Amino acid sequence: MNKIFKIGLVSLTLLAGACKKDMLDTKPTDSVGDKDVFENTTNAKLAVNGLAKMMTTQYLGSQGFNGEGTIKMYYGNYPGNNFFVNLSGWAAIINSLYNENSQSIYNYYPWYYYYKIIGNANAIIMNIDKATGTEAERQSIKAQALTFRAYSFFMMTQLYCYRWSDSNNGTSKGLVLRTDLSTGDMPLSTLAETYTQIYSDLDQAIQLFASSGDVNNKTNNYMTNSNVAYAIYARAALTRQDYANAEKYAVLARKGYDLMNATDYNAGFAKPTSEWIWSSYGASDETLYFYSYGAYIGYNSSASAVRGTPKCISKELYNKIPATDIRRKLFLDPKTDAYTPETGAASKALTTRAFAERPDLYSTSSVFAYMQFKVKVIDQPGISNVNHFRSSEMVLIEAEAKYFQNKPASEVQALLVALNAGTGRDVAYTCTKTGTDLLNEIKTYRAIELWGEGFDWFDMKRWADPINRKDYAAGGNFITPLAVTIAPQDKNKWTWVVPDRETLYNLGLK
Repeated sequence: MNKIFKIGLVSLTLLAGACKKDMLDTKPTDSVGDKDVFENTTNAKLAVNGLAKMMTTQYLGSQGFNGEGTIKMYYGNYPGNNFFVNLSGWAAIINSLYNENSQSIYNYYPWYYYYKIIGNANAIIMNIDKATGTEAERQSIKAQALTFRAYSFFMMTQLYCYRWSDSNNGTSKGLVLRTDLSTGDMPLSTLAETYTQIYSDLDQAIQLFASSGDVNNKTNNYMTNSNVAYAIYARAALTRQDYANAEKYAVLARKGYDLMNATDYNAGFAKPTSEWIWSSYGASDETLYFYSYGAYIGYNSSASAVRGTPKCISKELYNKIPATDIRRKLFLDPKTDAYTPETGAASKALTTRAFAERPDLYSTSSVFAYMQFKVKVIDQPGISNVNHFRSSEMVLIEAEAKYFQNKPASEVQALLVALNAGTGRDVAYTCTKTGTDLLNEIKTYRAIELWGEGFDWFDMKRWADPINRKDYAAGGNFITPLAVTIAPQDKNKWTWVVPDRETLYNLGLK
């Protein structure tokens, strides 16, 4: 059992983690120990780089687990309300049937993946103070490791913990808070204690970033800095229903990361733009090939996962996008062209139009009504950078946080106008809605703006809104096995149980 955590320790993995090709020229990872890694800050910087690389690494054999991309696709997109893919064989995942299956590899994967990052981050945090180098370098390295750890704990709370509204003010059980190098028996902490740890890590990281001169990640966007810490803080606080902090940190997070214009928005979400706060590195000299995230979603990918089953927006959400909105053009509107209602497969006429509109579609790609053209790859089969935080999300967090603090509707409306009309996404956009209609407007534009980026299921869980997917006969575009309704209290309140690989061997849970 302990291998689940030991496998993530520095001596096995960190120096394998370079995000640039020249940084891969190091000693074999199985011969690099803690003493070598933390001898000086130069080596320790590579260890931090390794944390970033872990987010785009293949895990657990041939299940398609590719780091953070898998979390976005299998846990955020697939089981959500607005993301359609013609995969009836994946109904168990898409319909959340494995939440209480403690032996399933899909239950185990996020636990394994995030504790692997946490274990490596812990090694850095516990050892960096001894490394030779400047104090500013040590502070910066520790700040980045704390940021990775906070992010990992937070992501796990969304999967393995009840939503805050079901947690009895955080008294429900949370995670095993391993914050040092031990891998022994430990009990579960409460959800409140887990959030306290996340906040503490971020507070410390922010302080260390400030005292060390911070990190400019505009060139190397995979690196963390104070803006990344603020962004994690904002998202975590929103999920915890701590709306004052959500608003505060959303504003801080997007400082210096201007909202992108319409041209950048249409560029394919494959390279960092002005508003990308944090992403994972992707280039042709460093690829997971058919396991890359882009090979599962990029509309122009040569990978069979895309060519055979392109990813589509729900018809209901698509119909909510105004005709004047550029985001409407990022999906294939069937218009008057025929398609197969039961699956969405396009007719010859619709296929011809799709290739005419998007000549970079791979030559043997299948075409489906409402397929996405938002996310692309920049090289085959799945090369792309993978975004984690954007300023647009921060605007939407601020808007939602203001709403739940009962601040003037005009302030919320102004944020929505700035995001939509002010950036050219929809120059005709206006907002005068108030009350529940205003909240629904925020939810709608989160769904539109962040579609395909791994938010769908997480947002629905946080809001305690039901999944309600409709088939063609009911006015939607989901195939029958996936056209289901899932109430907020179903499927263990949308909460994955702790995996057997933890409960069977961690005596602290007995």
